[in-house]
Amino acid sequence: MTDLRYPHPALGIALAVAATACFALLDTTSQYVGGVVPVMMAVWLRFLVQTGMTAAMLYPSQGKSLFITKTPGWQLLRGALMVTSGTIAYLALQHVPVGEFTAILMLVPLAITVLAAPLLRERVSALTWALVAGGFIGALIVIRPKTADFAGGLHGAMFLPLVLVFINALYQIVTSKMVKTEDPGTMHFYTGLTGLVFGTIALPWSWAPMATWQLWALVGLMGVFGSLGHYLMIQAYHRAPASLITPYMYAQIAFATLAGWVVFGYAPDGWTVLGVALIALCGGLGVRVR
Repeated sequence: MTDLRYPHPALGIALAVAATACFALLDTTSQYVGGVVPVMMAVWLRFLVQTGMTAAMLYPSQGKSLFITKTPGWQLLRGALMVTSGTIAYLALQHVPVGEFTAILMLVPLAITVLAAPLLRERVSALTWALVAGGFIGALIVIRPKTADFAGGLHGAMFLPLVLVFINALYQIVTSKMVKTEDPGTMHFYTGLTGLVFGTIALPWSWAPMATWQLWALVGLMGVFGSLGHYLMIQAYHRAPASLITPYMYAQIAFATLAGWVVFGYAPDGWTVLGVALIALCGGLGVRVR
């Protein structure tokens, strides 16, 4: 039977897939400008664009209610987690190809399940722990030392995607708590605003002139892709349940791998494909187990 709360599930799935394409483009653009634009400068400009876009898209329909929040402390925490996530992602993408980076991030649903045990006092089954272990092994296969340009050797920065997995899991747990009392649009606005404030504070120590207007445009596109992706996800969850949408989030691996091949000419080898497949398998089964 059709769930009356979600009358347009096919549209929700389409919006979610479009959001994954935006996130893949965000990561690809971040990798392209990484090493050229200072990290906090890139973060500042991204959240400047994101905050402006969010206000422009949502204020006409929500008005002043867009700025009203019942939990400013939680808004600040959620925004800080997003800033930390964006900063680490920007640094990680200087060392890990975008397709492999995205595949590792698909461990987030499993990490949420693991963190739910101590934080939410939820029971985690032995099968879930086995899937977590399998996904972690897949991630290690993906980030193993290679002879390709991206990773001539293994160093600490290549483990940043794994750190990012747990930060994103915390971000999702905080979000799941806040959606019970907060409007999704308001949450999105304050997340961008928090990132903008932190970026502005750090800007005097990170500012550097960019050589061309194209670099300005590319960093600005990071904000466009990020804001549009999150907006599309908000709309997707209004039209289809999370249990239906989540499996389609793995489309981001395909988009990111394709973008990495087109932009950087990077094609994953057999071992990398095996690691990505193991992550996708464990992650997909983990969604069903939950």
